[in-house]
Amino acid sequence: MPDTAPTDARPVDRIFNDPQTTTDFRFDSRTAGVFDDMVGRSVPFYHEIQRMTTELAADFAVPGTNLYDLGCATATTLIACEPVVDPRVRFIGIDNSREMLDKAQAKLDAVPSSRERSLVLGDLHEDLPIENASVVILTLTLQFVRPLHRERLVRRIAEGLNPQGCLILVEKLTEHDTLFNRLWIKYYYEMKRRHGYSELEITQKREALENVMIPYHLEENQSLLTTCGFTKFQTWFRWYNFCGMIAVK
Repeated sequence: MPDTAPTDARPVDRIFNDPQTTTDFRFDSRTAGVFDDMVGRSVPFYHEIQRMTTELAADFAVPGTNLYDLGCATATTLIACEPVVDPRVRFIGIDNSREMLDKAQAKLDAVPSSRERSLVLGDLHEDLPIENASVVILTLTLQFVRPLHRERLVRRIAEGLNPQGCLILVEKLTEHDTLFNRLWIKYYYEMKRRHGYSELEITQKREALENVMIPYHLEENQSLLTTCGFTKFQTWFRWYNFCGMIAVK
């Protein structure tokens, strides 16, 4: 079973359960409808990663500033941050999928708050306003930004962060060493089998993601962050090919 899996009757991810022609993975209405189950069963320790993200966000968030969740999907992280981050911190979620934002809005509406919260339809490949930020969160999002645009995005984040502000980054990684790369992938697919995915589902999703998700090495991510103006870098989570990182301006 997934770690600390929620017990609600959320829709189960069966998108790749039937044979289908390979097309690029899309965050469309089908994905939005089962997204929470999908990430809960596809990302190791997903719920602990969320909890740790909120812990970090709470310590860096400053009243009167903005907390951005870029690629906020269904707003799981923003909702998890709600009880632990000072209510005077504004939450801004940005995603390029209208279907995801509709789900996010419904989930936020179910968690009333006096906090200023907004959801913005926006593409991270374009210049988006990031200002007066104390925390920016990128959970499994940067890997979907085309490499050509990543430095510009991270530099934009660094510019929009206040001094001592932080970027919380979670990414899937690839390894330089082929032995470890092969082993981490094997263990990852074994985890997905334990979480109920079939061989067909694993294979078809891998093929759909092949051209849209491009993970970096850990060293590439660290170099990108320090090159773009962050002065401190540390990892805070690691499970084979998944990693949580934090960079401070």
